[in-house]
Amino acid sequence: MDTRITNVVIAGLGGQGVIRAANILAETAFRAGLDVKQGEIHGMSQRGGSVTSDIRFGEKVYSPMVPDGCADYVLVMHPTQEDNNRHHLKEGGNFISVTRLLGEGQSKISDLDSDDSTPVTERNCNIALLGILSVFLSFDDALWEAAICANLPARVHADNLAVFAYGKQLAVR
Repeated sequence: MDTRITNVVIAGLGGQGVIRAANILAETAFRAGLDVKQGEIHGMSQRGGSVTSDIRFGEKVYSPMVPDGCADYVLVMHPTQEDNNRHHLKEGGNFISVTRLLGEGQSKISDLDSDDSTPVTERNCNIALLGILSVFLSFDDALWEAAICANLPARVHADNLAVFAYGKQLAVR
């Protein structure tokens, strides 16, 4: 029996969809039949402050919080949150930052909104980062898609599924 627990920390600023992304990941793992625990730390989240969400999944998980230095994956949704969240990552873990989504000459996430070469915007970059993460996890795409649709309004399903696919494509380049 595989007793390995996968630890993921998602970090960003209030209003960026950190909790929504965490909910989608947790639901995907749950739909895959795994035990899932999730916990959040809300700083001044309603005022754009730091927010982190820990997601742990495996055969049996006892605690929702990822111990420092034990995260297999850290997703960071704002460049200002990169340095203050590196301590979560274990040696050999994967650090996935929103800066990976920025194109040539882009320095701010809002630059994505005016880039017609990508379906990613400032508002849906959390879904693109989940697309990148999905390449490292063994969940079937149908589980991801069901979790995305369950956590977002129907009017944005098609756009967000396209953004998720775009993120997956970025990860394999």
